[in-house]
Amino acid sequence: MTVDVEDYFHVSAFAPYVERHTWDRLPCRVERNTERILDIFAYRQVRATFFVLGWVAERYPSLVRRIVDAGHELACHGYSHIRVTEQTPDQFREDAGRAKALLEDIAGCPVLGYRAATYSIGAKTLWALPILEELGFRYSSSIYPVRHDLYGMPEAPRFAFRPMGTRSLLEIPITTVRWGKRNYPCGGGGYFRLLPYQVSRWAMARVNRSDGQACIFYFHPWELDPDQPRQRGIGLKARFRHYFNLSRMERRLQRLLSDFQWDTMAKVFLAHHDTSPSDCQ
Repeated sequence: MTVDVEDYFHVSAFAPYVERHTWDRLPCRVERNTERILDIFAYRQVRATFFVLGWVAERYPSLVRRIVDAGHELACHGYSHIRVTEQTPDQFREDAGRAKALLEDIAGCPVLGYRAATYSIGAKTLWALPILEELGFRYSSSIYPVRHDLYGMPEAPRFAFRPMGTRSLLEIPITTVRWGKRNYPCGGGGYFRLLPYQVSRWAMARVNRSDGQACIFYFHPWELDPDQPRQRGIGLKARFRHYFNLSRMERRLQRLLSDFQWDTMAKVFLAHHDTSPSDCQ
């Protein structure tokens, strides 16, 4: 179970409409929404991995400490929520390294995991994976092996693998279900809100049963917030993707938490790949 801790105005689909220099002037809702998630997880006795954006951590350090104090794994979502496709290697190294150092300083424990903004590590940006290893990350969950207009590497392995050019880094792709000759997304996000819950549940159960693999599910704090401020002037596609079924998300999440067993990325994956789990969980 994973949470990408960013606010509603950080999403890449809003980038053409919400300029970065305005972020500090917008009403932030990430703290209260993440606290709601912590309450839900506590009630369901679920431990999860929180990929926290450095921008958020810098402004809400007490939220980072609450995540760790609740027994969850702290991981890194970069600092500025810039897609890897829009960065040079040096810019990527600075952004990821800055966020990792910030999170570790706040929490007082190692941060082993990284997730790129909008799953933007793909065929043209595999150079980012050795950089993550240089920075001390032990795993990445940044590749989505599907076809999508914003991201995707359909030819990538569907399950955890060691990328070429690295020695110890593990890439753990977002979960897909194989149907025919194509991978279909079933790891969360907008697809979880768009499709009937039974479809998502069937797909994840199929991965567990037929592939014998654990599933990775992800969502964002703003997805539990149907009352968030509406952005004006955004395109129809971006509006649909962001706002569709927000009012149903919490109820579906509660069902998901009860229908499957969940734990952190480190405990589910690293223990099976000869990597020591972090103390920050």
